[in-house]
Formats: sequence, structure tokens, C-alpha cells
Amino acid sequence: MLEEDGATDSDHLVGEEPGSPAQPPRDEWALAAAVLEPVRWVRMLCRELGATFVAGVVLVYGLSQGFAGSFFRVASDYYWKDVQQVQPATVQFLSVFFFVPSVLKPLWGVMTDVFPVHGYRRRPYFLFSGILGTVSATIVTVAAGLPLSSAVLCFMGISTAVAIADVTIDACIAKNSIDKPALAPDMQSLCAFSSSLGALIGYATSGMFVHHLGAQGALGVMAIPPATVVFLGFFIYEMKTYQHNAKEKVLNKVGGAVKGMVRTIKYPVVWKPSLYMFLSLALSISTHEGSSTGTLTRRHQILDFHRVQHEFVGLVHAIGAVASMVGVLIYHKCLKDYPFRSILFYAQLLYGVSGLLDLTFVLRWNLSLGVPDAAFVTLEECVSRVVGRVRLMPMMVLSTKLCPPGVEGTFFALLMCIDSLGMLAAKAGGAAVLRALHVTRTDFSRLWLAVLLRNVLRLATLGAIFLVPTADQTDVLVPRELLASSPTAVDNDEEERLQLCMLTSHTDDV
Repeated sequence: MLEEDGATDSDHLVGEEPGSPAQPPRDEWALAAAVLEPVRWVRMLCRELGATFVAGVVLVYGLSQGFAGSFFRVASDYYWKDVQQVQPATVQFLSVFFFVPSVLKPLWGVMTDVFPVHGYRRRPYFLFSGILGTVSATIVTVAAGLPLSSAVLCFMGISTAVAIADVTIDACIAKNSIDKPALAPDMQSLCAFSSSLGALIGYATSGMFVHHLGAQGALGVMAIPPATVVFLGFFIYEMKTYQHNAKEKVLNKVGGAVKGMVRTIKYPVVWKPSLYMFLSLALSISTHEGSSTGTLTRRHQILDFHRVQHEFVGLVHAIGAVASMVGVLIYHKCLKDYPFRSILFYAQLLYGVSGLLDLTFVLRWNLSLGVPDAAFVTLEECVSRVVGRVRLMPMMVLSTKLCPPGVEGTFFALLMCIDSLGMLAAKAGGAAVLRALHVTRTDFSRLWLAVLLRNVLRLATLGAIFLVPTADQTDVLVPRELLASSPTAVDNDEEERLQLCMLTSHTDDV
């Protein structure tokens, strides 16, 4: 709108008398529009959805998920390597436990939907997740000589806090998407932008903190994001509900949610693409602790063999975060109109082929080509992030298309649980392969076999592409009988009383 106004005002200058006041040229109007548009967009979201809801998305997706996730990835790698001094295969095995809270997301989803605490269904879970994450991060930071088992429990506490906060804010997003469907794309854009920006800041600063504070001291920064979630639990807007026969209603809601999930997953149009998404994640075995898309190559081989500075590792991941934004832009501008099967086929094919860059680095072919290690690692990170984002975006869209009315939040949590199981299987498979090939912190002689096997499995996933529907990304995939029956896991009357995050009138008064 600002661009149109600016163009109109500039056109009015034509034919005016020389003595008339000078007006800003068209380029300045375009620059002003570009600067002010994000501000106008955020103000619109605050007006329509509520300021505390927007703040909650930024805090959870930006700090708890984006910043903390990226910072944790770098700092935890050095913690296991320098503080605990465990072998890569052991770390790969231990990282399986960190995915357990994500696998339990349907449980957290059901709890936030049907188990209110003192009449509140969201606030208590923000508070609980924030306190759990803050305490866990503080213990692993200040405790000297922390046993390995205790460190694993603390890391699981951090992962659980992030998972509960994610599910809780996702429930708010799902509710607002139903109430204001026209703003659903804007909410997803806000989530993606907040997460990417947080990841960029986390990767850019993690190496500096590790270098100056050490791996254990740097993990103290992980206490900040959950602490802000505690604050969110106090100020996010939620109306208190009062129920009669609360126990009976809760049991009915749990039963309705479970029946709705079971009924939906039985349809071939639902379970087939869900199975493909699981296989595409599980068969891409992870040979790098803490990442389902990276390899052991970058981190340990560079650190142990070439002694690259901590800041460089963080810088590489920061560049990768920018590349991830580029992947989102490519998908949004060029690929969102392609059918599901076509885009996922070519994305998976490219995913397998791009993995050969890791093999090139392990075998040191990059030096034969005259490409330094630092430049090649940066190139590989950018390619893997762009390809990974292009591959995952249609999967997320497909997941939203499989959710039936009435149990959208719970069923979406189930699909994310399936994805988490796939990533967990990839990590377990990667740990088994590393152990079988006897890859250690000092012996990388057979690492190329693990990377080669991973790439072959990625390409083998194309054999299951027939499970993906040929429908366009704008089509409705949920069967008509589910649309007609509209199973509900939450009582509609109570939902009308629980006006969570809907602060239009409240913000107008302010």
C-alpha cells in the first residue's frame, strides 16, 4: 500500500510549477515502504491477534527454539568433547535420549488441551517448561565434575522444556488459525522468521561464548530463553474457565482426541504420506551428534585434525542460518505451486546428491581441487541448509493438510511425533553404523563408508515416493467424511469462553 501511495505522489510531481515544494523521489518512497512495512505488519498482527500472542511466538520460536536450539548445538558438541570427553559414537547414542521429549509431543498436546490447572490451560505449561529449562541449564553450568548420567538428565530437561513450550504455543497458533484463517500464513511467516533470526544470532555468538567461557560456562546462556518463557507464563492473556463435572469432561475430551487421531490415521490418504515422511527422515542416518542433516565430518575432523577456532564453527552455522532463509524464499517464490509428489521427488534426489559434498571432504578431494577446508565447509553448510529447507517445507505443508477439523492441534502434534521418531531412528542408526565401522575421535579411516551408506539410503527413499499424493499443495486432502463429521476433542462452548490470545478489544482499549 505504501508503495502504491508513493508512486501516486511521485506521479503528481509531473506538470507541477517549478516553485512547488520538492517531493521525495520514487526511490526514497520505495525505501521508506520497505523499512516501514515490517513495522506495519507486526502492528497489524498485534491488533488482530493480541500483543501477548505475538510476543509469545517471538519468545518461543525466536529464543527458545531458534536461538537456544542453535546455541545448544554448538556448545553441547564442545561440552561432550572437552568436558565429558566421550567418543563420537557414544555421543550419537546419548543424543537419542534428547529426542524423547519431542516424541512425546502428543502427550504434551493432550495435556495442554484437556488438563487445565486452576482454570488455565496454557499459562501453567509455559511456567512449568520455563522453570524446568532454567533449572536444568543452571545445574549443568555450575556443577563441577557432573557425572555423565546427570548431564544427560539435564540435557533431557532442557529438551523437555523446549518441547512443552513449542506444543503450548502451537496450540495457541492452531486456535487462532481457526478463528482467523486469513491470518494463518502470516502466523507461519512470523514463526519461521523468528526461528531463523534466533538461529542466526545463536550460531553467530555461540563460538565466541565457547571460546571465552568454555563449553560448560557457555551453556549458562541456555538458562536465558526458558527464563523468558517463565515471564511469558505470567503475562500472556488467558481467560480463566470454570467447569462443572470437570473430571468427566476431561475424560470425554481425552477419549475424543484419541478416537479422532486413530480414526484419521487409518485413512490411506493420511497414513501413506505420513509413512513416507517417516522413512525419508529415518533412512537418512545421522552421523553427526545433534543434527539430523549434518555429518560427523565437519565438527570432529576439523576440530581434531585442523584446530579451527571456535568462532569459525559458529560463523559457519550462522552462514547456514542465512542459507536456510534463502531456502524458504526459494520455496515460497518458485516451488509452492508444484504438486507434492513432484517437488518431494526432486527435493529428495537433490538431498541425496548434495550429500556427496561430505564424502568429498572426508576423502580430502577438496584439497586436490584446490579448495581450502574452510571454504569447502562453508559451501557444504550453505548447500545442505538450502536443500534441507526446500525438502522440509513441503513436508510441513503436507502435514497441515492431513489434520482434520476439531483435533488439528493434537493430530499435528502426532505428525510431529512421527517425524521425531524418524529422526530418532536416524540417530540410532547412525550410532550403530559408527560403532560397527569403529569410528572414534581419533580414527576417521572408515568414516567415508558411513557417509556413503547414508547417501545411498537417501536415494533409496525415492522408492517410496508413490506414497505421496499427486495433489497440488492447495488441494484439500482430508476425506470428506472427516470434514463432514468434524470430530472435536474440545468442547465448543468452553472454547468460546477461553479466548486465549485474542486481545483485539483489549489492545484497542490500551
